[in-house]
Amino acid sequence: MQTIYEKMGGTYRQVGDYLLPDIEAPESPQIGIWGQRRLQYLRIHKRVLYTTMLMSDALKAHLEEVDKFAEEMFHQLTMQMKAQEGVTEELKANNQMEWAQRMNNIRNRVSKIVYKELIHT
Repeated sequence: MQTIYEKMGGTYRQVGDYLLPDIEAPESPQIGIWGQRRLQYLRIHKRVLYTTMLMSDALKAHLEEVDKFAEEMFHQLTMQMKAQEGVTEELKANNQMEWAQRMNNIRNRVSKIVYKELIHT
């Protein structure tokens, strides 16, 4: 007697005394921290948009796109602010504490810009 799974074309493999179905989990989205933050924002604050995108299978592509743009924006703004404020490798070699403070300040400001422009829109 065949199971419903076998009637639908599924197969099993023997592992010890057990028959396990030959199935694979779907590929998880390849999103980074910015995409995850966007996902969290959509789930909490934009439930209708989140549900619509989830049901139309557009959520993964949207999160990957936001993650890519946010990462590029973060990198570019960080480099620009470093140049404008004179944060150089020479400063890093001479005064590591000041360099770390200034870089943390730049990263925090850039993060706020990325949140405002891409994540929380």
